[in-house]
Amino acid sequence: MLFMIIERFKPPGAAPIGQRFRATGRMLPDGVTYHASWVDSTGIQCFQIMEAPDRQSLDPWIEHWSDLVDFEIIPVEKSADFWSRSLPE
Repeated sequence: MLFMIIERFKPPGAAPIGQRFRATGRMLPDGVTYHASWVDSTGIQCFQIMEAPDRQSLDPWIEHWSDLVDFEIIPVEKSADFWSRSLPE
């Protein structure tokens, strides 16, 4: 499954997140794959695409970062996959 993950940085913002990332890496559990990420122009949100077998597989990763970040997890799929199922034949 694919997930759009919206991270909202808690105060004081991005600096401690960057420090932890440089020290420990992304800290993904087995079976979770990082695809891409973007940070908004204000530096207070990050948007990531992750792949995992299910939503619960993300929990260990979230636990590593939840002191610095609030998470919103949205299951998503590629547009082509959605439309191939959704359009009437």
